[in-house]
Amino acid sequence: MTETIDLAALPHDFAWGTATSAYQVEGAVDHDGRTPSIWDTFSHTPGKIDGDDHGDTACDHYHRWRDDIGLMKRLGSNAYRLSVAWPRIVPGGDGPVNPKGLDFYDQLVDGLLDAGITPSVTVYHWDLPQVLQDRGGWPERDTAHHLGAYASAVAERLGDRVTHWTTLNEPLCSAWIGHLEGRMAPGLTDLTAAVRASYHLLLGHGLAAQAIRAAAPGARVGIVNNLSTITPASDRPEDVAAARRADGHTNRWWLDPVHGRGFPADMLDVYGVELPERPGDRETIAAPLDWLGLNYYFPAMVADDPAGPVPHTRQVRRPGVPRTGMDWEVDANGIEALLLRLTHEYGARKLYVTENGSSYPDVVRADGTVHDPERTRYLEQHLAACSRAARRGAPLAGYYAWSLMDNFEWAYGYDKRFGLFHVDYETQRRTIKTSGRRYADIISEHARHAAVSSTRR
Repeated sequence: MTETIDLAALPHDFAWGTATSAYQVEGAVDHDGRTPSIWDTFSHTPGKIDGDDHGDTACDHYHRWRDDIGLMKRLGSNAYRLSVAWPRIVPGGDGPVNPKGLDFYDQLVDGLLDAGITPSVTVYHWDLPQVLQDRGGWPERDTAHHLGAYASAVAERLGDRVTHWTTLNEPLCSAWIGHLEGRMAPGLTDLTAAVRASYHLLLGHGLAAQAIRAAAPGARVGIVNNLSTITPASDRPEDVAAARRADGHTNRWWLDPVHGRGFPADMLDVYGVELPERPGDRETIAAPLDWLGLNYYFPAMVADDPAGPVPHTRQVRRPGVPRTGMDWEVDANGIEALLLRLTHEYGARKLYVTENGSSYPDVVRADGTVHDPERTRYLEQHLAACSRAARRGAPLAGYYAWSLMDNFEWAYGYDKRFGLFHVDYETQRRTIKTSGRRYADIISEHARHAAVSSTRR
């Protein structure tokens, strides 16, 4: 059964986009002055990535970007969310800017605009220059200031054409998964380092927001967080308290500070780590936001686990609930609930779903097609939930499907496929999937609906 997507609830100028990130698609890791990032180092460390994969070539987007813009046009999308690779722009982490690195994004932005596609630029999507990691990385305050300087250089070059800017993508992953769990670069398992990294990431957000606005007047600046709905596994007080901690760890720690509320006091007690705070930081971190980005993939049900790692919770599997190829629960109600929470609890003035998608083991059939009914269903369910949230008052302005094409999926390597286009990594051939065709149909339907609505006004 096809989900009913309430297209009338979405604004006529809705951003229908796709998203990627630099390290996951670009390749060309040593071209035109680029230096290694922490992900180059991590992915070349034996045992860190499934299949010992790495992003050296990825989707070769650095050389094939013109063709990839053609994929976007085939979908009929009007927006594209990309990230800029810090080690391409500032190979030394700080100091001199690399003109050739900026030239690549300059051409990409012009190509998108020529195709009628609005670029949305993310300044930091996890690829910290390794030279800065060698000097302490995100646990050190200087890194936040280096981010601000790097953001300024990018905005000075692109800000005459790019108006939609993201400071950070999913700082939770950089701090918690990269510094506490060790499953992402830089691969640390140190609570103190993780908390300090989380603080400096958000300080860097504020400094980058200031820098972008100074370099590009009229810029619309936001931050992107990956959030989950959290429910307790039972009504036991211990599980209810665990759900509160999990919500603090996953959601409130990242939302409260940027909205001027400071870091949640209950979570400071859980972590037991003193923040490296200085006068004026709170105001910098709470730089005004023009919009909020939501990355949503799955909900979480949790139980108390006093002996487990911070925040002393464990996830509980719900029997009978569909799961993706990542073993993540499928629950589209979560995206609706989170959009409404951001609207009512945090007063969001404009919202974008900046990532949403699913991985399944796709196969190219003998006739050259890729049939992915589960991903198609996931897309329909989540877009229907987005439209319900918009009908209930969420100021939803756009949706970016993750991802335009299959790519390097971090620690999972190339085994997990999220794309609307299938990528054969040996030949770099792109093949549209059934889900991509369905997304194109939805975009076209909305355009027709918007055109009819405008003639009636």
